Amino acid sequence: MAGFGSSSVVGAPGQRSARGGGRRVGVMGDELRLRLEGLSDDEFERLFGAFRPMAPAEVAGLLDGLGAPWWVAGGWAIEAFTGVHRHHADLDVSILARDIPVLVEHFLGSHHVWAAGSGLLQPLLHPAQRFPEWAGQIWVRREATSPWLLDVLITPDRDGRWVFRRDPDVVEALERVTWVAADGVTYLRPEVCLAYKASLDRPKDTADLEATLPRLGAGARRWLRDTVARLHPDHRWLDRLGAGPDEA
Repeated sequence: MAGFGSSSVVGAPGQRSARGGGRRVGVMGDELRLRLEGLSDDEFERLFGAFRPMAPAEVAGLLDGLGAPWWVAGGWAIEAFTGVHRHHADLDVSILARDIPVLVEHFLGSHHVWAAGSGLLQPLLHPAQRFPEWAGQIWVRREATSPWLLDVLITPDRDGRWVFRRDPDVVEALERVTWVAADGVTYLRPEVCLAYKASLDRPKDTADLEATLPRLGAGARRWLRDTVARLHPDHRWLDRLGAGPDEA
């Protein structure tokens, strides 16, 4: 069984980037890899624990005093902008990659922090610990018998500036791609959320597009249309993203 040292890696629950393919459990120091195939999400949850997604206000309390910028993305950000209620299976919180040590230090002594990605989990036990290259998220829970509370998406940055994961040539000041709502929570701008969602193109992503478009300004709509056209030239959203009333 993998231990809790910095060299330990265990298979991650069947969510997000951990979905798909066989799950695996390994001990990196021994170069051992065990592939667990055919497990349902329920079976995997019994092994590694459940998620209890939090609402933005709860996350604000948990991250109070963090000392680094964080923001909410995904469906919650769309709802905050549009005011249109939708179902939420999870909550996407993000930080800049340079602030990973700050997040780890914030939770020292109160929560367990794990690097997650590529079907793997690895504990982060101190701020100076190297963040593994295969990880793109951080999962947080109080202790081993508690549900996971946070799934923190790691956003690449360039000298503290936000880098668009879908197109690393797009680099902006964080203040230009986020906004602060009346509840005091910082959210990713809706056009940026939709640019991420375009690559997934699930029914809920289309619903988010339809809820957002009537409320989106001309500049934001143009940025979204140009970004989707550049990344997905044949995307079915492009017709819908044609010139709006104030651009005709």
